[in-house]
Amino acid sequence: MSFFDAFSHLDWAQVMQLTWQHITLVGVAVSLAILVGVPLGILMTRFPALAGPLQASATVLLTVPSIALFGLLLPFYSKFGQGLGPLPAITAVFLYSLLPIMRNTYLALTGVDAGIREAAKGIGMTFGQRLRMVELPIAVPVILAGVRTAVVMNIGVMTIAATIGAGGLGVLILASISRSDMSMLIVGAVLVSILAIFADLLLQWLQRTLTPKGLLK
Repeated sequence: MSFFDAFSHLDWAQVMQLTWQHITLVGVAVSLAILVGVPLGILMTRFPALAGPLQASATVLLTVPSIALFGLLLPFYSKFGQGLGPLPAITAVFLYSLLPIMRNTYLALTGVDAGIREAAKGIGMTFGQRLRMVELPIAVPVILAGVRTAVVMNIGVMTIAATIGAGGLGVLILASISRSDMSMLIVGAVLVSILAIFADLLLQWLQRTLTPKGLLK
C-alpha cells in the first residue's frame, strides 16, 4: 500500500467541514473572551482592588480540566435543551481564554510609562481619551500576546469538545480511536497542529503590524 492509498478512504469533504467548524468554534469563543476580557482588564486598572479577585477567579477556572468543565456545563445548558452541542464548548473555551487576555490587558495598561500618562493628562485629555488615543495603542502588542496564547491553547482544548457533540476536528480523532484507524488519527492530529501554528504566525504578524512604529525593535 502506497502512502496516498493509506488516506484515500477518508471523506475529505467532511475533513474540510470539520476543520472549518473547529476554526469557527474557537473563533467565536476567543472573540467573546476579547469582548469581555479587555474591558475587565481596563476595569482592573481603574479599580486596582478588583485585580486580585478577578485574576484569582480566572486562574481557578483555568486549572479545571477541560473534560470536567464540559461536564459541569452540561446540566446547566440541559435546562435549555442545549446540553450537547457547541454551546457548552464555546462557553468553556471562552472561560479558558479570559485569563490570558484579561491579565495581559491589565499588565499592558499598568505598564504604560507614567510620564506618557502624565503628559496626556497635562494637555487636558479625559480618562477615556487617554485610554483610546494613548494607552491602548501602546498596550496592543501585549494584549495580542494574550490573545495568541488563548487561541493556540484552545485550538487543542476544542478537540475534546467532540465528546459532547460540539463537532470540530476532535470528531476525527475520536472516530479514529474507536475504529483503530491510524490514518484518520494522523490527519486529525496534524490538522490541529497546523491550525495552531498558522494561528500563532497570523497573530504574531498582526501583533507586529499593530505595534506603534516607535515601539518596534
